[in-house]
Amino acid sequence: MASRVLLILCLSSLFFFLAASTKEYPGQAKIFDVRNYGAHGDGRRDNAFAFTKAWNEACQWSNGRSTVYIPPGIFYLRQVTFTGPCKNPITFIIRGTLLAPSNPYAIKQDEWILFKYVDNLTVTGGGLLDGQGSYSWPLNDCNKNTNCRTLAMNIGFAFVKSSKINGLRSINSKMGHFNLFSVEDFNITGVTITAPGDSPNTDGIKIGKSSHMHIFNVTIGTGDDCIAILDGTSNLDISDVRCGPGHGISVGSLGRYKEEKNVQGLTVRNSIINGTTDGLRIKTWAKSVSQISVSNFLYENIQMINVGNPIVIDQQYCPHGQCDSPGKYASHVQIKDVKYNKIWGTSTSKEALKIECSKTFPCQDVELSNINLKYVGRDGLVTALCENVGGSIRGKIVPANCRI
Repeated sequence: MASRVLLILCLSSLFFFLAASTKEYPGQAKIFDVRNYGAHGDGRRDNAFAFTKAWNEACQWSNGRSTVYIPPGIFYLRQVTFTGPCKNPITFIIRGTLLAPSNPYAIKQDEWILFKYVDNLTVTGGGLLDGQGSYSWPLNDCNKNTNCRTLAMNIGFAFVKSSKINGLRSINSKMGHFNLFSVEDFNITGVTITAPGDSPNTDGIKIGKSSHMHIFNVTIGTGDDCIAILDGTSNLDISDVRCGPGHGISVGSLGRYKEEKNVQGLTVRNSIINGTTDGLRIKTWAKSVSQISVSNFLYENIQMINVGNPIVIDQQYCPHGQCDSPGKYASHVQIKDVKYNKIWGTSTSKEALKIECSKTFPCQDVELSNINLKYVGRDGLVTALCENVGGSIRGKIVPANCRI
């Protein structure tokens, strides 16, 4: 009798253990190797069909986490879009090199590689995205032509939630490298982005209408902004960035279009900006048509090394000669609650601190504390320009002639 009771207890325990295990681990992870779908890592044949087929099967896998695997090799892709929603979390592992067409007109979408409508996505593997942008850069005249042709960015994420990029490398994009639009709860870590300093419009990471993002431990050197933050972005935390060459970390330009949204909740910390034209820049259109706000910003513990304009707020932004008279217009974008703390290093221009705010909507609650910027020129004299700005100054400030 005792042995029978013991057997029943053991079987009951086993049943509950298996039930609990099944609940915690409902299925098995499955790997979808693109080679099994006809992909060739020879750098010549287009692999878009094979990649899409592998993605579609992985996305619809309903018995656990799925992984799309791209092995070492050079995989040519004309263009590709990976669309969700997927039935379970999905990982996209890139070990090899993805090679874009050299012909810029071969790509008919805004991003060469695009993920959209996906949740719980991980893109990782240490692989390389080669945009072959050097063939396109001579065609890019956006610095003087407002109607210039838009070329493809290397990779895009649109309407993606609870996802991350880790350890990816991107080089020589035709225009920008990473484009993030309407993403939420998104992390970028361990990424390296590279293009020559004179390559036009090759922004590193461009973010718009997105929230709750973290960018950590990244190296970005391009011909444009290391990180460009556009309208509708909120709760963005940036830290441990090595930026340069390029145009620094930039917010804007803002106010050009009627349907723009506020930008709020930006933190940039513990970073190095080296050899860029600008450092920390906020720019709004002088001829703005939308009345939005920029608020709750903190820039802290950032080193400048030979940066052209280390700290800039420019509410007179009007490129390509679109304003008939400088200073004639007043931006309607309200900038408020912006803190700069522990910003130090060297400037290649005498005017290391330049805050030009709107006459109509002056900057409010701008705080400068522990600023130490030195001019690398012969006389070493560093100056500041501060207009239409209110706030406070704490601690030692160099240059010291900013009155707010």
